[in-house]
Amino acid sequence: MSAPNADQLRYVQYDGREEERWLPAIRQLISKDLSEPYSIYVYRYFLYQWGDLCYMALDNESKLIGVIICKLEPHRSGTFRGYIAMLAVQEAWRGQGIASKLVKLAIDAMTAREADEIVLETETSNTASLRLYERLGFLRSKRLHRYYLNGNTAFRLVLFLKEGTALKGSMMDYDQPMPPIVPTDEQAF
Repeated sequence: MSAPNADQLRYVQYDGREEERWLPAIRQLISKDLSEPYSIYVYRYFLYQWGDLCYMALDNESKLIGVIICKLEPHRSGTFRGYIAMLAVQEAWRGQGIASKLVKLAIDAMTAREADEIVLETETSNTASLRLYERLGFLRSKRLHRYYLNGNTAFRLVLFLKEGTALKGSMMDYDQPMPPIVPTDEQAF
């Protein structure tokens, strides 16, 4: 059997009308690689509302090779924030640019819908994931101690899509040092 060839893949947008066909394969692929045990309701939450931001890589037999699941909504910081919730590629197909292609498709779709920024979390020990996202322009913005159910720590990564986005909303969201609070005479204790 020859090695898999990423040039033969098709990249398609998720279509909710085909949930019965794709959802079991998506769940199986993601559950192999991600440390969180997501319920069917979590998948449906993303796929029902933001299926147009979710993409799949299919081989020439229309088998699922990779998937990215995202959302886009207003954030309390005042930004219109995209979020990459899940990304997985079958192990035999890794290292061929499939994850990069899926992320670029999601970035392009969120950019077209006027996203200000895109965020995600990944385990601090997941060097392949960190390299992928940082190569695409994502920056480490926060360390999240014991973020995952398995107790592992995560980095929050952010990709600013519009100039000035980093200055919107709460600087705490990006793990920037806050200026010291110095009480005035009226506020003295």
